[in-house]
Amino acid sequence: MVGTTALYLKDASRADPWVPESKARELMVTLWYPAKARTGTPAAYMSAKESELTLRGKKVTGAPYDMLSRTRTNSFTGAEPAGKTGGLPLVVLSPGFTQPRGTLTALAEDLAAHGYVVAGVGHAYETYATTFPGGRIAECVACDSDSDSDPGFGPRVTAVRAADVSFVLDRLTGPDAAWKGSSLIDRSRIAMAGQSIGGAAAVESMLKDSRIRAGLDMDGTTYARIPKGGLSRPFLFLGSAGHPPGGRDNSWDRDWRLLSGWKRWLLLPGADHQTFTDVPLLAGALGIPVPGSLSAAGSTEVVRSYVRAFLDLHLRGRPQPLLDGPSPRYPEVRFCAPERKDCR
Repeated sequence: MVGTTALYLKDASRADPWVPESKARELMVTLWYPAKARTGTPAAYMSAKESELTLRGKKVTGAPYDMLSRTRTNSFTGAEPAGKTGGLPLVVLSPGFTQPRGTLTALAEDLAAHGYVVAGVGHAYETYATTFPGGRIAECVACDSDSDSDPGFGPRVTAVRAADVSFVLDRLTGPDAAWKGSSLIDRSRIAMAGQSIGGAAAVESMLKDSRIRAGLDMDGTTYARIPKGGLSRPFLFLGSAGHPPGGRDNSWDRDWRLLSGWKRWLLLPGADHQTFTDVPLLAGALGIPVPGSLSAAGSTEVVRSYVRAFLDLHLRGRPQPLLDGPSPRYPEVRFCAPERKDCR
C-alpha cells in the first residue's frame, strides 16, 4: 500500500528567486511512501483550482477544467508509514517546467510500492499552480521570462531547483525533520530523477550536494557544467527520439564525456517528451492524443521498469541485467554508444 502526504516547507535563508519581495522561499512537497494497510483515504490527483490553471495553461479544451481534481490516485492520504528505522531509500523527483509535481505520480507510486520514500518537489512559481496552506495559489511567474531568447534561463532554473532540493533534503533527513516518518529514511541512500528541466536539475543538484548518490535525467537538455575532474557517481540518461547521440541537442554528448562513473544512455524512439510523465495515462480523459507511438500502459511500464532497475542497482546493490544491454522484454529500448553515435 502507498501512502501520501503534502509538506509545506519555508526556507527563511533565501528570498524567493522569482518573487524577490517574498523574503523566504516557500515549497510544497508531496511524499509517497510504503504504508500500513487499511489506513488513510484515496488521494485526489490535484485540487480543482490547480486542475483548472494547469489545463488552461496547457490549452487543453477537451475536458472540464476540474477533471484532474476528480481523478483519484492509487495513494492514500494520511496513511501510516511502514518500514524499519533507517531502512527506506529516498528518491527526489523534479517535474518539467510548468508541470505540477503530481505529473510524476505514476512513477512515484510504483517506487513507493517497491519500498522507496519519494519526494516530489513543487518548485513554486515555475508551475501553473502551486497551492500553499490556506488556499494561496502561486502561479507561474517564471513563465513570463523569455526562455527561448535568454540563454541564461535554463541555468537559472536548474540552480534554483538545486537549492530547493538541498533544502528539502535538509528538512527530510536533518535534525529538524518535517515529516513524522523521516526516521524511516536511510540518509546514505538518496537519488534524484527528473523529467525535462527537472532531469537537468538532477545534474546540477548532484554537483552541488554530495548526499545525492545517483541521478537520472528523463529527456531533459542539461545546463550545469560538470568540472573537468568529472562526476563519478552513477547517472542514467533516458530519452525520447529527440536525444540521440550526435543529435541537435548536444548537451548529453558534452556531459557523457565527463561522467566518469557508471553510466547508461537509453533511447525510446517511439517516445514523446511527455512519455516520461502521467500524460499518456491521462490523455483519454483529457481528450488529447497519447503522446508518442507507444501505448499509455506500455510506455508507463517501460519508464517504471528502467527507473526502478537503476535505483535498485545503485541504492540497494541488487544486480540488474535489464541495464546490461537490450532486452527482449522491452525491444523498444535502445542502448546508445555515443562513441559510435548509434543506438542498438
